[in-house]
Amino acid sequence: MSIIGTTDEAKPQARFLRRFPATIGRFDAPADRAVIDRLVRWVEARYAEDLAKRPSKHAYVSTLPASVVAEIDRLRDSPIIRDLIARELPAGSTIAPMKHTDELYLSHYNKDRGGDQGLFDKHYDGNLRFLTSSIVVRALIYLQSDDTYKVVFDDSRVEKAFTTYEFGLLDFHRELHWVEGAFNPADRQRILLKCNYLVTLRGGATVGRVALAANTAVFYVVKAAMEYSKSPRTPAQVAVGFLCNLFRRLNILHPALPLALAAGGLAALAGAIGYGVSFL
Repeated sequence: MSIIGTTDEAKPQARFLRRFPATIGRFDAPADRAVIDRLVRWVEARYAEDLAKRPSKHAYVSTLPASVVAEIDRLRDSPIIRDLIARELPAGSTIAPMKHTDELYLSHYNKDRGGDQGLFDKHYDGNLRFLTSSIVVRALIYLQSDDTYKVVFDDSRVEKAFTTYEFGLLDFHRELHWVEGAFNPADRQRILLKCNYLVTLRGGATVGRVALAANTAVFYVVKAAMEYSKSPRTPAQVAVGFLCNLFRRLNILHPALPLALAAGGLAALAGAIGYGVSFL
């Protein structure tokens, strides 16, 4: 886990981290916009078939060609993003990129009760909002977009119809948000980067390692389930899609509810297996 900096020591210190407020920014420098334009051209050539399909698509940045990752690094490591994050944090806080979780996202507004419906309905991205000594800030970097869709950041009372070169920062676990719009294949394709940053308090190295492990586990499990069940066709995909949307709704009520339901289901399954084995 590399470190991209700590916050200004002149700020007051804190013993816990409050919710990071949704923040809007934009890349104005010609060099940055040139990077974005090059990335869009590459995506349109590499993912032409996926751009023509309805379901959304995610690709981990780490799986892309090294030359493309280098271009993306110029955006996700930009001082513009880092400074907007740092200004909301207590003194001595550490901001560490979670690059293993960063994604390229082709966003197609899709509500068919599959795993990717939760990308547009009301949702929290994560369910670890009970952690107070660490937060995850997510940057939504719009490589290409028009203003036909509006993102609502409910907890921060911020709304934004993002266009090309703009980005939004939000609290991964604590910002209830959703997308308002309607699918139109004639609209400009929404091509985004989803980049994540783990923030911990001064002296929180151990807490940071635990938080990194917990966030990584939640991220990969949820992402795998969503990808498996988007635009479901088989009974298994329908079932997983149902659970994804059920867990999303329960998470809005309380983050412990999806964990409790999952634990209860596993316990019931283990009990049923043990009961069956006892008759062998």
